[in-house]
Amino acid sequence: MNSRLQSRNVTVDGHRTSLRLEQDVWVALEEICVREDMNVHEICTLIEQRRKGSSRTAAVRAFILQYFREAASDTGHLKAGHGKLSTNKRDDTSKDRGGLAANLN
Repeated sequence: MNSRLQSRNVTVDGHRTSLRLEQDVWVALEEICVREDMNVHEICTLIEQRRKGSSRTAAVRAFILQYFREAASDTGHLKAGHGKLSTNKRDDTSKDRGGLAANLN
């Protein structure tokens, strides 16, 4: 994970501001933008409209986490076709969090 902080200017609800996020967080935000057919400014405005009591940067991180957690739900995994990487299951332990990494090694 690239944890170096990077500042970028964004326009939130018509006002220019800057966000300081880790490079990997910016990449995740850009991926969401592609998936949702929105730009960073539109996503940040959406986040700002939903923000309650936290900093803008914290709200962006929480939004990204929630977005990918929803995709990682059972329903999200089914829609994405996940769970088909390994056709030869060794035992039930391959279903835990380490199972995916174990199947890829």
